[in-house]
Amino acid sequence: MNFLAHVYLADDSDESIVGSLMGDFVKGPLDARRADAFTHAIAMHRRIDSFTDAHPIVAASRGRVSAERRRYAGILVDVFYDHFLARHWRDYSDVALERFTARVYAALRAHHAVLPERLQYMAPRMAAGDWLASYCHVEAVAIALDRMGERLKRGNALLGSAAELEANYAAFEADFEAFFPEVVRYVREIQRRGAKDS
Repeated sequence: MNFLAHVYLADDSDESIVGSLMGDFVKGPLDARRADAFTHAIAMHRRIDSFTDAHPIVAASRGRVSAERRRYAGILVDVFYDHFLARHWRDYSDVALERFTARVYAALRAHHAVLPERLQYMAPRMAAGDWLASYCHVEAVAIALDRMGERLKRGNALLGSAAELEANYAAFEADFEAFFPEVVRYVREIQRRGAKDS
């Protein structure tokens, strides 16, 4: 799952939304002595990623990526699924996508001080370009992937990789539509059990 999916799956608190984004930037073991909402959200982010990575539908999506880019199939599928979530947003939320993303950016601004350094740098750019809502356009997916590839050590293997989405668009879309309700159920059940236990 990529940024948009993680914030969608967060609970309704700003801390959960922010923590769900921090999950991509906080590495290593979490401090077991901390029990704050950010730490819980980072832990949930990791559970979602584990569920996603082990899911057979997601494996089928990764298998659709060409051999030359297969090494980066996980990254590509994460971003492709964000594209379909943005495109089908009304199927999953009664809140308009632009209104939802504005709330995400406001939460990031409000909690700027606790963000990891790279997310502190990225968050204002994310908001200025409304990256999360822009994922509904294939062109924005292409820009996002090209930008991600610039961080790779052995050259930009993601350059032009939105072509993978276009080559198998209907199949990736069908995979997303089959998978996403399953991850939503998985997360909502964990959240329901957590609310019951507290």
